[in-house]
Amino acid sequence: MRIRLKTAALLCGTGTLLLSGRYAVPLMQHTLIGAPAEVQASGAVMQQAPSAPAAADPEPAVTQSGTETVPEVHAENPAPENTGNIINIESDGSQAMWFSRLYSCPDSDSGGKIIDRHFSAQKGAQFLNLTNGGQVRNCTFWSNSDLLAESKIAPSLDLKMDGTPMVLIYHTHTTESFVSEKTGAYDASCIFRTTEPDKNMVMVGDAIAEQLSAAGIGVVHAREIHDYPVWSGAYSNSAKTIQSVLEQYPSICIALDIHRDAISDGSTVVAPVCTINGNQSAQIMIISGCDKGNMGMPNYRENFHLASAIQQTAEGMFPGFTRPILFDYRKYNQNLTNGSLLIEVGSQGNTLEEARYAGELVGKSLSETIRKLCEGGN
Repeated sequence: MRIRLKTAALLCGTGTLLLSGRYAVPLMQHTLIGAPAEVQASGAVMQQAPSAPAAADPEPAVTQSGTETVPEVHAENPAPENTGNIINIESDGSQAMWFSRLYSCPDSDSGGKIIDRHFSAQKGAQFLNLTNGGQVRNCTFWSNSDLLAESKIAPSLDLKMDGTPMVLIYHTHTTESFVSEKTGAYDASCIFRTTEPDKNMVMVGDAIAEQLSAAGIGVVHAREIHDYPVWSGAYSNSAKTIQSVLEQYPSICIALDIHRDAISDGSTVVAPVCTINGNQSAQIMIISGCDKGNMGMPNYRENFHLASAIQQTAEGMFPGFTRPILFDYRKYNQNLTNGSLLIEVGSQGNTLEEARYAGELVGKSLSETIRKLCEGGN
């Protein structure tokens, strides 16, 4: 169907932090990501994750100028077909928004530079090394020694590899996107967000789901757009999706919210990268929330057990693929079911292909983690 679209005039102000999907992170060129101030090189700026409030996680205030691109008629978009062990879920209303915000990332350097950087193991009091590879950045009351002991506990999940739905993949900030190609720069008008599912986080989720399905693991991919046309309230929207899916598929043991990070000082964007099997991939960061005692997350330790298992498996299979697990006072709907985690895939400076490849590697890592857990290992 031919669709007439209004012209979008979305501007991204220079000198301001780019959208991250949850919070903005200042970063200068020589920052050691996550390292405590006392161990950083002179002049470096720490990537400090702000503490979240007890009851809910904040969403950033968004200021935009211009008008949204809104279709004059709804597209008759076919729902993606369920293939293998994948169940795709998306409402008609979400499908109708596929072309509401068109992907746009012009090729110019008017916005600033993009620098590729591999984030390797960190040093400092906050960081602990997991037994079989990977690290945790501990921003909580837990001692590192106690948290290391906790990381060795296998997740208590009733997992199967017979096609029964085991994994839920969803996207609170569905429209987060990436650059189109590796140019070392980005255009000032690039907002790194689109409703087109082959260019936003749905694309990454599809890559994860394909690998799980190939391993015989049942997966539900909720492709719903939760953050458009209104950004605020996305976590409330995704919570409704999670609860609906869990009611329909109570066998689900793992729920993954797939995002992308944003690392920028307003003019220079950093893309976390690694090379796996000769191909460049975005690095990932798992976020596992901790409860201060008043956040309504009594089973958060179960989530951390899973995060630790995935992290160690991923590093064993693909050395250098992960950034340290962020273990902090975050909620992000991780109270709704055991086995809930948020995974950051790259940043706005990574390419679509790097992000898609990272999704493939996440899928392979998770498939292997589930296989080992089914066999009684960790």
